[in-house]
Amino acid sequence: MVEVNILISALAGAGSFLSPCILPILPAFISYLSGTAINEVQSSNANNSSFNGRTLTLKKSTRLNIFLNTVYFVLGFSLIFAVLGVILNSVLSTVGIGFQSTLQSIGGIVIVTFGAYLILSTKLRTLNFEKKMTRIPRFKTSYITSFVFGAAFAAGWTPCVGPILGSTFTLAATAPGAAYNSLLAYAIGLGIPFLITGAFFSQATGIIQRMVKYLKYFNPAMGALLIILGILVFTNQLSLLGNFPLANELIIFERGI
Repeated sequence: MVEVNILISALAGAGSFLSPCILPILPAFISYLSGTAINEVQSSNANNSSFNGRTLTLKKSTRLNIFLNTVYFVLGFSLIFAVLGVILNSVLSTVGIGFQSTLQSIGGIVIVTFGAYLILSTKLRTLNFEKKMTRIPRFKTSYITSFVFGAAFAAGWTPCVGPILGSTFTLAATAPGAAYNSLLAYAIGLGIPFLITGAFFSQATGIIQRMVKYLKYFNPAMGALLIILGILVFTNQLSLLGNFPLANELIIFERGI
């Protein structure tokens, strides 16, 4: 089941990246993060918050600056998740099997609750809120500030991906021995799309703009998946996910590495 937990955590990280409060603002956020003024973009109609689906042309030095700052940003939040994984491992790995079984049952209920929250948030406006990073003062950018920003990004997560991140923590807590690997897998699942976006910023901007109209389906779909996951955790049947051919192939590949 350990390998399944890690696989689910990695997919949860990718799911967080696609959340409605992250994906739409990503191009402007990465531009801000790297300190790349939009007037450096060789497109007279592009601006700081609207790219209108165009493919942008960037200088080579600008592309490198965006990518390297994205790398340090990813390293920042990956470090936080890795440290939290070590803490979970240290605190919970010594508890008895009986307590772990109880924790697993509680964890299943918590994950189902997170799933229901995501589904209901599309119907009830009181649940459908988010905190965006607006009015952030301009700072002198450097790799260090990008790293710190990444750490803050992990520590002060936005509510709309809270259920996904919370489910990942809960899943890690139900298997303390793999908590470090699970949270690191989450960071990798979240970080790889960030790195791809940073490396191919021009192309990714247009793709993201086209994807935004489909984000209304994200919360219901992710909520349903979390409910299924929570039921499997509660009934101690999570290993069933490892019986799917794709999951088996990924687990075998991971062991080969």
